[in-house]
Amino acid sequence: MTDCIFCDIASGEMDADVVYEDDRIVAFEDANPQAPVHLLVIPKNHIESLEEVPEDEFDLIADIHKTIQKLARSEGIAESGYRVVNNCGEEGGQTVGHVHFHLLGGRELSWPPG
Repeated sequence: MTDCIFCDIASGEMDADVVYEDDRIVAFEDANPQAPVHLLVIPKNHIESLEEVPEDEFDLIADIHKTIQKLARSEGIAESGYRVVNNCGEEGGQTVGHVHFHLLGGRELSWPPG
């Protein structure tokens, strides 16, 4: 995939503060954090949005959520609480066309989010 900043990060072509990586998933610090802990967790392969995840790849989404759980624990926010956000589509607030999940924590998060 060309012109995808998250693909560039996943492939190592673009620098990011990576906090986790395996053969399918990368997690890195958000460049514009909205909380003391604000990580982005993405699949390495390009999938445009949650709406585009192939039926036979939903295990990847489960693996991403297992990774988020581990990251919340390692970042020290599991006990106090955290938020996981996926913006899907333009009106849903998705600004990068690569499925990704925000892990936010380290402060009290208000509701509704905005």
